[in-house]
Amino acid sequence: MAVVILLLQSFLFLLALPIYVLNCLGIWDKMVKKIFPYLLCKLTAMYNKSMEQIKKDLFSNVSDFASSSKELTLLEIGCGTGANFKFYPDGCRVTCMDLNPNFQSFLSESQAKCDHLKFERFLVASADNMSQVADNSMDVVVCTLLVCSVPNTPKVLKEVQRVLRPGGAFYFLEHVAAQDDSSWISFLQKVLNPTWRLCFDGCSLRKTTWKDLENAKFSELKLRHIQAPSVLKPIIPHVVGYAVK
Repeated sequence: MAVVILLLQSFLFLLALPIYVLNCLGIWDKMVKKIFPYLLCKLTAMYNKSMEQIKKDLFSNVSDFASSSKELTLLEIGCGTGANFKFYPDGCRVTCMDLNPNFQSFLSESQAKCDHLKFERFLVASADNMSQVADNSMDVVVCTLLVCSVPNTPKVLKEVQRVLRPGGAFYFLEHVAAQDDSSWISFLQKVLNPTWRLCFDGCSLRKTTWKDLENAKFSELKLRHIQAPSVLKPIIPHVVGYAVK
């Protein structure tokens, strides 16, 4: 089986050879950073349509974590095009963060459609280094479809715990590696992953994010494995839930 996977990976490498060459020349990453927001805008619309009820259920209790003396403060890391805004409660004060500054124009469009929220600022920063956000300053941190593209998930979770106030919550919805290593989805992920990561801005199909969450020492962890409905086959396996600091 390993030989078959290697052969198929090599075939995909040949098909995507121009992209690999551009990557070696340092050109591809710059192109992706500009193109990816346009691509993600289209993909997000399809994804949200399939995941509408799952997201509604996930964010249904976000208001429970508001500090008693003030409005809910929420930080979304890897905010992308603002696909989650419509699920946040009225009056929520939202800080947006993304490593790619090219998302800002798409965010502005999403913000204009969500006048029930109060948008604080847009930060250009990596999820594993959120130094612009103060310690214990957020009631809620949200992360959806981001961890797949970060190299060090435990470091991200440490930053999340730093910026969350005691008793605050971290909400997540991430595609992950198939748990059954012998399944056809696992096989597909293994074949596609090297080229997939290059084409989709570092996104990995093989992340075991649930293990990092279990090891992060949150005081409470509500995590479910689900099979996402009607999305791209390689990203069907998901984990969804929230963790309390």
